[in-house]
Amino acid sequence: MKYLNQQEAISVDEELFNEYKFSVDQLMELAGLSCAHAIADAYTPDRTNKVLICCGPGNNGGDGLVAARHLSLMNYEPYVYYPKRTDKDLFKNLQHQAECMGIIVTADCPVSVSAVDSEFGLIVDALFGFSFKPPVRDAFHPIMEVLQKTTLPIVSVDIPSGWDVELGPQSGCDIKPDCLISLTAPKLCAKHLVNAKHYLGGRFVPKKLEEKYTMSLPQYKGRDLFVRLS
Repeated sequence: MKYLNQQEAISVDEELFNEYKFSVDQLMELAGLSCAHAIADAYTPDRTNKVLICCGPGNNGGDGLVAARHLSLMNYEPYVYYPKRTDKDLFKNLQHQAECMGIIVTADCPVSVSAVDSEFGLIVDALFGFSFKPPVRDAFHPIMEVLQKTTLPIVSVDIPSGWDVELGPQSGCDIKPDCLISLTAPKLCAKHLVNAKHYLGGRFVPKKLEEKYTMSLPQYKGRDLFVRLS
């Protein structure tokens, strides 16, 4: 299976939008749904079913908002930290949908690592996607510190936030996800995972596009929306 570099990942997305006429919200719904299913496969609520979902301002954050909505239908209790919001209707609607289902969406960063560790059972990292280039902006330093110091398992959506998309972690302070859910196809940084679960989600890639980029994607089983890679 091929691991995409940053430009390939961008080009694949552009072709899905321009050549195959997928809309952003359509792909976001499919991606977030597959993330929710992968999370439910990997983590059975133990001490608590409360999940902290950290959403950034871009499409990765949108995936997180969608995943929160679907997790709430699977008997998880999502709590969304969403600090930097956009005026785009798509994201406003995703937030509205989540809140209409009783999900708390807040711009207030969790006060401390100990509070997060005692209140939640799992963290979903949906801060930065494959367009990210280090360093992390100052506004996200507090939540990144929580992610770096928490004892809870972290599930990263597509890219572990703060990692270089191709080179992986760049310092000893980078987060160490317990699970990565790659979307469409894994990116090169996924080669740097250590002792982590790895899923592939986003069951929407047309065969012609897969062949053009020689992705050699694994087969999804039956009705599954994800494939466990490791």
